[in-house]
Amino acid sequence: MVSPPRPRRIVFFDWTLLFPALALALLGTLTMSTFGQGASLAPRQLLWIAISLIIYLVLSTLDMRLMRRTIVVMALYGISFALLALLLLIAHPVMGARAWFSLGPVSFQPADLAKFSLIALLAKYLSRRHVEIGDYRHIIVSGAYALALILPILIEPDLGNAIIFSVLWLGMMLVSGISKKHLAILGCIGLVAASALWSFGLQPYQRARIISFVNPAGDIHGSGYNAYQAKIAVGSGELFGKGIGYGTQSKLRFLPEYQTDFIFAAFAEEWGFIGVVLLLLVYALLFARLAQIARAAATNFDAFFTLGVLILFAAHVAIHMSISLGLLPVTGTTIPFMSSGGSHLVLEFAALGVVTSLARYSRAAPRDISANEYVGG
Repeated sequence: MVSPPRPRRIVFFDWTLLFPALALALLGTLTMSTFGQGASLAPRQLLWIAISLIIYLVLSTLDMRLMRRTIVVMALYGISFALLALLLLIAHPVMGARAWFSLGPVSFQPADLAKFSLIALLAKYLSRRHVEIGDYRHIIVSGAYALALILPILIEPDLGNAIIFSVLWLGMMLVSGISKKHLAILGCIGLVAASALWSFGLQPYQRARIISFVNPAGDIHGSGYNAYQAKIAVGSGELFGKGIGYGTQSKLRFLPEYQTDFIFAAFAEEWGFIGVVLLLLVYALLFARLAQIARAAATNFDAFFTLGVLILFAAHVAIHMSISLGLLPVTGTTIPFMSSGGSHLVLEFAALGVVTSLARYSRAAPRDISANEYVGG
């Protein structure tokens, strides 16, 4: 007699994605905490972590295969572009940039939603045309989609996010199989664009930051101050760090924006080289799991979307850490899950929720690209 099959236990989340993300978020909160010695952003950050976790659970439970539909992707992209354009018209400058909508105590950065929408749009575009990526027209069209979001961000001005968008587009083109010839052409175009940006697009303070990167000792008390203090913080952590809550550069406010743009430097000061290695291992676990999900994806869209999320996170990590180590000019870039702020944290957990949902709902579907890739148009 054949025993009836056991009922399958349904799990609405992926612990291998959720645990590293939560660990990083809590490490960030611990780093920005003042432990009662003055005002702290940690309580507010814990609230944002709770909200982001709920959003992750909701999205991972819902059937997010609707993201494959052209109308959904284009609606997200259109809303993102409209919000970026609206910023330039009505937003008040914060630290010299029109990058946030402020609604009382809550601020929202549309660039975070735009990153999510660009990943979805490129995933949709490349899922249908990656076999034709040798045709330069697809590079131009996909580049135009990315450029339409980059231009208003440059006008804000927000050089850090503009670089992230550019790296995101280039990374997704690379995983789609772009030819070496086209890659070389893009490199030349990038050099020309960088020259034009230096001459006509950058604000004086942004050029000063780049000059101070080339010659850090030239203006330590001015444009080079942030980078100089960040390197002091990282170096003073030595092997085992100064201890949680005992970072003098951050807690005594020598290091500006240590809760956001330089939180890695503050973490390195308190945790030392050993702590940094552990932090990198947690990121590596998250990235490895995303890569594993992409390899097992049921459709090209799912694979490209997951790889897009991986590229976005990796770009933020690499650029943020490089700035703190003095390897790149200061551009004001957050690090995933750790930096203070609500909008980017919600985006990051939401992206993981969509990845989890796509992977879970696609397991029961047959691996038939022709049947699944074009669902909903």
